[in-house]
Amino acid sequence: MPIRLKKLVGTLLLVVFVAVYAVLATAYATLYLSASATYVHLLYFFATGILWIVPAMFVIRWMEGGRAQRNG
Repeated sequence: MPIRLKKLVGTLLLVVFVAVYAVLATAYATLYLSASATYVHLLYFFATGILWIVPAMFVIRWMEGGRAQRNG
């Protein structure tokens, strides 16, 4: 797959993933954490704010594919 096409697909995948992830994380928080203490909200949103990076890292690594091998 050409690198430009990989980057386009990866970018669209990341945008869709982050949007869906944010909606689901917020929906979960409003449904199950509404009566929780402030520190629980803080910890939850800190954790979910960091967690999306793991799958995004794999998509970005896939997008950059053979570039690291070609540059040596």
